[in-house]
Amino acid sequence: MERLIGLVGIACILGIAVLFSSNRKAISIRVVAWGLGLQMILALFILRTSLGKAVFHKAGELITTLLDFTKVGSGFVFGKLVTDIPSMGFIFAFQVLPTIIFVGSLMGIAYHLGIMQRVVSVIAKVMVKTMGTSGAESLSAVACVFVGQSEAPLMIKPYIAGMTRSELMAIMTGGMATIAGSVMAAYIGMGVPAAHLLAA
Repeated sequence: MERLIGLVGIACILGIAVLFSSNRKAISIRVVAWGLGLQMILALFILRTSLGKAVFHKAGELITTLLDFTKVGSGFVFGKLVTDIPSMGFIFAFQVLPTIIFVGSLMGIAYHLGIMQRVVSVIAKVMVKTMGTSGAESLSAVACVFVGQSEAPLMIKPYIAGMTRSELMAIMTGGMATIAGSVMAAYIGMGVPAAHLLAA
């Protein structure tokens, strides 16, 4: 019964979107169907196949290992405020914020070297082909996962003036539905399993 609550939630969200749509005839069933279908396929791959579980478990381990470097660096700078949690307690400013800064710096370097642009464009091209969405809104949706809601629209700044209301809505919804990589790293720093966050 609890699993049905999620399906009812999805149906309610779609129903509200249709209810408040200013042009119901323009709603693309293909985009909605592909969006839900890709999520289901990804969920089944992650939760039901041994390969999917192994891939996301390994990815979670790699991310956790990478973020452990932050603990070493912030421990060197802040000392016992980071390393002595039992007596000092969990201090957000010294144990989570350095992680956000570290991941933000890594993303900045990856963008400077052109690595992230390639990753984002490949994923955006897959979305354009499968879902039939425009290149700009797909690019923004993918970029939200890596850089966050405020920076992603800057990647498509030249196209924003000519976008339709539905494309602008898709960009805003994509931003609200995702968290940036640095925020995900902060959650991992607070003890949330990395594999679970990647799957979500």
